[in-house]
Amino acid sequence: MTARLIDGKAVAARLEERLAAESVRLAREHGLVPGLATLLVGEDPASKVYVRNKNKRAERLGFHSVSFHLPADAGEADVLARVGALNDDPKVHGILVQMPLPKQVREAAVLDTLDPRKDVDALTPTNAGLLLSGRAKLVSCTPLGVMMLLKDYGIEIAGANALVIGRSLLFGKPAAQLLLAANATVTMAHSKTRDLAEQCRRADILVAAIGRPGLVKGNWVKPGAAVIDVGINRIEAGDGKYKIVGDVDYAAARERAGAITPVPGGVGAMTIACLMRNTLIAACALAGLPAPAV
Repeated sequence: MTARLIDGKAVAARLEERLAAESVRLAREHGLVPGLATLLVGEDPASKVYVRNKNKRAERLGFHSVSFHLPADAGEADVLARVGALNDDPKVHGILVQMPLPKQVREAAVLDTLDPRKDVDALTPTNAGLLLSGRAKLVSCTPLGVMMLLKDYGIEIAGANALVIGRSLLFGKPAAQLLLAANATVTMAHSKTRDLAEQCRRADILVAAIGRPGLVKGNWVKPGAAVIDVGINRIEAGDGKYKIVGDVDYAAARERAGAITPVPGGVGAMTIACLMRNTLIAACALAGLPAPAV
């Protein structure tokens, strides 16, 4: 058995088509242009690429896009002041503060300052609490993308045993909440979990997001399971070159799984698309308009 390939690029492209059409309608009917602001602190090369890609995507969809860059030694007060200014900017409906932040800037302080209505990564305590209570309007982008992929490929969630490997605020915790809300029986695993292999073998839906290349072996996968690989790991490929791999041994897992996401080309493609979706939803909410069906 060879698993079905879950093509995140194709699903993301279809989502972006709907977002672009909705962006045109909002501008035509309401004079509303969704606005996304990104804030990068420091010179991390990967973060620079992510921010640049997000801004390009926003512009392509017809959004208003602005980007701010502070030096790596910027003080916490300067970062919070910039976030506060974006909170007050009526042209900005979504604010993305690129993580990780330099050590002198507390992530919690930034999230406490960020207006939850503009928190398009859904990391503020307010949005995390709304997700827990089943009332979220904005949902963390990567977990939302995973749920969209499962739905698009017709993978049954209700009643399934779902395992989420990783407990981060950015992915693991919100992903578990979304799966639970969709009536899966959810287990969360992490670096202290005993006998992770056996936990994996019981999972109908296996979600790996722990940042360790090839951690999940092929024989850990339950035959027929859906495998969602959220890991993005840069490893040496010889001759001074590097390649991107996930947290799952893809080649081996594909021989046992029923469906599987590749890395790259799987979950990562959905993250930016869902960020754009959140920005559009936030824009409508701030303008007093109903949430679009995207």
